[in-house]
Amino acid sequence: MIRLKYGAGLGLAAAFSISAAPALADEGMWTYDNFPLAKVNSAYGLKLDQKWLDRVQGASVRLTTGCSASLVSGSGLVFTNHHCVVECVQDLSSEKTDYVKEGFLTASREEEKKCPGMQAEILTSITDVTKDVQAAGAGKTGQDFVRARDAAMASIEKAGCGDDQSLRCQVVSLYRGGQFKLYKYRKYSDVRLVFAPEFATAFFGGDPDNFNFPRYNLDVGFVRLYENGKPAVTPQHLNWVSRAPQEGEATFVSGNPGSTNRLMTVSQLETLRDLTIPVGQLQRSEIRGRLIRFSEESPEHKRIATDPLFGVENSFKVFYGQQFALSDKAFMEAKRAREAELKAKVAADPKLASEIGDPWGDIAKAQASYANNYLRYRQIEGGATYSKLYDYAETLVRGAQERAKPSAERLPEFADARLPLVEKELFDIKPVDAALEEVYLAFWLSKTREYLTTDDPAVKALLGKESPEGLAERAVAGTKLADPAVRKALWEGGAAAIEASDDPLIQLVRRNDPAAREVRKVWEAEVQAPTDEAAERVARAQFAVYGDAVYPDATFTLRLSYGKVAGWTHRGATIPATTNFAGLYERATGAEPYQLAPRWVAAKDKLNGSTVYNFVTTNDIIGGNSGSPVVNAKGEILGAAFDGNIHSLGGAFGYDGSINRTVVVATSAATEALSKVYGRTALVKELTGK
Repeated sequence: MIRLKYGAGLGLAAAFSISAAPALADEGMWTYDNFPLAKVNSAYGLKLDQKWLDRVQGASVRLTTGCSASLVSGSGLVFTNHHCVVECVQDLSSEKTDYVKEGFLTASREEEKKCPGMQAEILTSITDVTKDVQAAGAGKTGQDFVRARDAAMASIEKAGCGDDQSLRCQVVSLYRGGQFKLYKYRKYSDVRLVFAPEFATAFFGGDPDNFNFPRYNLDVGFVRLYENGKPAVTPQHLNWVSRAPQEGEATFVSGNPGSTNRLMTVSQLETLRDLTIPVGQLQRSEIRGRLIRFSEESPEHKRIATDPLFGVENSFKVFYGQQFALSDKAFMEAKRAREAELKAKVAADPKLASEIGDPWGDIAKAQASYANNYLRYRQIEGGATYSKLYDYAETLVRGAQERAKPSAERLPEFADARLPLVEKELFDIKPVDAALEEVYLAFWLSKTREYLTTDDPAVKALLGKESPEGLAERAVAGTKLADPAVRKALWEGGAAAIEASDDPLIQLVRRNDPAAREVRKVWEAEVQAPTDEAAERVARAQFAVYGDAVYPDATFTLRLSYGKVAGWTHRGATIPATTNFAGLYERATGAEPYQLAPRWVAAKDKLNGSTVYNFVTTNDIIGGNSGSPVVNAKGEILGAAFDGNIHSLGGAFGYDGSINRTVVVATSAATEALSKVYGRTALVKELTGK
């Protein structure tokens, strides 16, 4: 699955484009203001124009929960993946009503339920603000450089949207500091769940089939945007078609890829390979084991742990692939060769060489500080990654401190323009399971003690005389932060309310905060600032040598990729481009993860076995693209991207068009399933007009 995650790598790098040079065929996650229209039209014999781009952009949706989506009706109906809404499904579930297991089906709009914490955003404009941001940091170093840029971006965001609560503004760094663009969004804070199938149907094949093909997943979900308590009016939407995709048909994926590292230097990739990923994998492996043990304790624990375990296992597989690619000698040699080529072209131009200097060497020097501070930064400033309660407490403590300052002087996450989303996530009613929170909190505390040692002052401040498990139990049992009314009162009460609070989680964060701020200060001064400043010079070198034929790394902002419906051949085996309903029933074994939901067993004879279920394309995508509409040259939606094949896991670092594939759930399958398996006639009518 490709819900927002940091990219992964797997495969033979010799075939990769390393992306510091002009893109190859079907390669690239292009910004809408620099999409290679002429190249695409020529390659595919099309006549796409700016009007077509504007239409697709206006129908593309970003979900702040880490996914993409699309408008598919004039009444705010949004199409995405099941795994993009499963957190909402679980939040709406209870011990008595398990929507994750049984599915969430509505017969009318009155039955649609609000998804806690979810916000939908539609991009309306892109403005170049590079000169303003770069000027702010000019002549500054260390933390002063970071904070000056942060302040400039906060000011630009505030000016861009003003006090209009229907808008969100975000300054985005592209080309690792080579460009800065102001992205303006129309936001919808009221997002309600319309439909989600059973987990067994959406994730049929489970982890064994994840990042593989053939696939048989109804990984679809529908939500609706509301304004003032009524469905939003959305005339600009994609046309839903129920036909099967055609082999060789041109396809376009419009979504928000999360993060790629294609423009990173070799020294940065070596740090990922040797430090960042191994530490992360060790922790993911252990929390996976703890979640499995937790899920085995009772049926209720299994229900609660379903989505969290899915997320951890998904991430583990991603980073396994990334580590595999970075350990591939051919890949790293190709990366070194491409970097050497750029350096040589810079050196051949004395004026350019004088302007650029040696940013690659400067970034390499910063890696020593990265290595020295990474574990401390990860554990202390990173906090209890999986814990909702700790996140609430940290937001409240930090928010009280930062909001007392002028917006330009705050940590960037608390700038005025960013507070509305912070407050939404803080105040929305969202269930919190105490037993699972204990698992998360104890895990973080135990790993922090293990990595930093018992004698570390920060560890002593956190634990005192308590054990990680004992402190976690006491903090979770004593906190009231699961109640949104309590959170709102603390937020509105500001610093005085925080200082007066005896909530054990508030106190825990306050004990940790001095050390967290200190390591953040060091990180910004010794790692982030020199890296960002040098990366800007690398970007200038790339522009000077290659022009705008280079696309930027992914930043969870709207991008458009192009490709076609196509299978692939690997090691003598040819994999077709499509699967169908007949294949689903052939694959079913009656045991998890190949067990059919009861509705699908009952509907077998009603379904057309030849209906295309999932298909693959050559589009270039990465995590965050989950739910992205896959559209044709007419602007019709053919499906939603939900995964990549195993070879595509190299997408963090490069693209190999011969074997990299995007996995899509077809609208043909969704239409037939909604009609014949679930009986959602009203939804089908809204989608098709029939």
